[in-house]
Amino acid sequence: MNTKRIIMNYTTAPSLEDLEVIGELIAESLPEELSCHCEELILIIEDMADETLQDDLSLDDPFDLLALYKSGKSIAPGIEQKTASNDDVLVLYRRPLLDMWSETGEDLQILMRQVIIEELGRHFDLSEDDIQEMNDQNYQSMI
Repeated sequence: MNTKRIIMNYTTAPSLEDLEVIGELIAESLPEELSCHCEELILIIEDMADETLQDDLSLDDPFDLLALYKSGKSIAPGIEQKTASNDDVLVLYRRPLLDMWSETGEDLQILMRQVIIEELGRHFDLSEDDIQEMNDQNYQSMI
């Protein structure tokens, strides 16, 4: 059995690889409402959004972007091609996530789960109530 485990302490910030392992575990246990939409989701962890993306999204502060879902149909934000490439990608941004983690003191795995559910839920046009319910259910199952 291949078991992935991360032991984190508060003296060293989790690496890109650490967050990738956590993110993959979360992606494997997404609620059915989301997992049915993203069976072949590719998870990527980057430190920060690059300047081009920041400009495309008109971000005032790059730390505001925690995650971004990119559909296989997307060429650029707001522009889609007619045929999908099946490369649906969820990018999580490490430094903004770590800043939020540090500010809130919340469990990093729970925080990442909330960010992933919210980003995917908004992309798939789920209501705020549905997203909140999924976050609440998943929070309860982690306790």
